[in-house]
Amino acid sequence: MAHNRHFPTDAHIAMSATSPANSAAPAAQDPPDDSLLQEMRGPVLWLTLNRPARKNALIAPLVLALQQAIAEANMASGSPVRAIVLTGAGEEAFCSGADLRPGSFPFDYAEPYQLLADLMRTARRAGVPIIGRINGLCLAGGMGLLALCDLVVASPDAYFGLPEAKVGLFPVQVLAELQHLLPRRILTEICIAGRRLTSGEAVQYGLINHVAAEPGNTALDATLEPLLASVLQQSPQALKRGLYTLKHIDAMPFEAAMAFTESQLGLMTQTADFAEGVMAFIEKRTPKWVSS
Repeated sequence: MAHNRHFPTDAHIAMSATSPANSAAPAAQDPPDDSLLQEMRGPVLWLTLNRPARKNALIAPLVLALQQAIAEANMASGSPVRAIVLTGAGEEAFCSGADLRPGSFPFDYAEPYQLLADLMRTARRAGVPIIGRINGLCLAGGMGLLALCDLVVASPDAYFGLPEAKVGLFPVQVLAELQHLLPRRILTEICIAGRRLTSGEAVQYGLINHVAAEPGNTALDATLEPLLASVLQQSPQALKRGLYTLKHIDAMPFEAAMAFTESQLGLMTQTADFAEGVMAFIEKRTPKWVSS
């Protein structure tokens, strides 16, 4: 049975991520506890941005709730979560970026750690795989959410862009991750010329993994399910240590990466899942992972 949990939203903070014409509008008030939906489907935690009327634009409480949910799912022990699916409500938008209305993201110039950056730091430390389910447009801060995912599937009518320069900004924070996911010339064109990628182009450039056969949530879920099933077949302990390794060697020079991976390999051989995996291989049976 699916279990639903909702994070509270600060009713005094509201934003919109869509039209500049709305930028001077008074802050809208979201339902008090519906901006982020949490649902456990077996061992998978579904996180759904639930502001479809605002194209799932990000507000400060929503970003904080996402960070908290990912952190809780990655507790050192006791978490039942084997994978996270991150998506948006509806079929029009995954996330259109930050809500641009006044007062949306209070910025404390004395605080060196800001909301979206802290969310990306938390995801960077995650040992539970995060799978992006891109059900529509993915712009600006939405690209940051996509970038923090380990795997991504998308609807064929989704598109991807970084329009910050049109409102006098630049996508500086999300570049920390996107620079490793896209070719430099393509990323630069998206940033400074406003190019938007189709789903087909996003697959071609390695931004996403798979595109659904046709638009709509049914086809998108049909693309997601076999990928998710494959992830759940793997050793949770191996994935946790493996994602830790992948993320740490990303910026290491060759010799440092080799020394680091030597130590990680040695540690992996001491886990209960490794012992079970080897025994299952010898006995020609399906492994019974410690965390499954």
